[in-house]
Amino acid sequence: MSSEHSLQALSWRKLYLSRAKLKASSRTSALLSGFAMVAMVEVQLDTSHDYPPGLLIAFSACTTVLVAVHLFALMISTCILPNIEAVSNVHNLNSVRESPHERMQRHIELAWAFSTVIGTLLFLAEVVLLCWVKFLPVRPRQQKNGTMPAGVAAAITSTSIMVPFGLVFIVFAVHFYRSLVSHKTDRQFQELEELEDLQNELDQRGEASALHSPTSQ
Repeated sequence: MSSEHSLQALSWRKLYLSRAKLKASSRTSALLSGFAMVAMVEVQLDTSHDYPPGLLIAFSACTTVLVAVHLFALMISTCILPNIEAVSNVHNLNSVRESPHERMQRHIELAWAFSTVIGTLLFLAEVVLLCWVKFLPVRPRQQKNGTMPAGVAAAITSTSIMVPFGLVFIVFAVHFYRSLVSHKTDRQFQELEELEDLQNELDQRGEASALHSPTSQ
């Protein structure tokens, strides 16, 4: 009986973890996609300045992909989260079997990765490109020969700050993913041991019932 309760507790833990991931993905995706749309709408291009075509193409593509990735993660969260919430609000241990979180685990992990990893990296790139688009036309009225324009200096400064931060983010993401995989592996071994204990308990019950059952002639 204790093994069955352990398996149910493990299933409920997975349900709560999936629900937390979907909630975090939906909030993060809604926030960052909103910021990206505001940046696209509110940015004012200086028509008198000759922007590099590659900069404008990169800014437009990064913003579009950023919004698409976060909206995809938001769609997955919106579709799956109500079904999990409906089961989690039922105070019955056996109701966890009605939740689709185990069958939709790949979709939940995909939404989590899109929102927290890919979406965040795209948002960092969006900030860098936005700084270049915003500050590149800024030039002093009387510029000395051989000096860097203030707008270019500001854009380079923001890039030099964001690139190391992006590298730190990538290193942390890789380290976190490896630690999470190691933790999941340990949990899988623990689940297998619990299943073996449950199987042994069932076998012992079957043998005991067979010994105590009366023999009919």
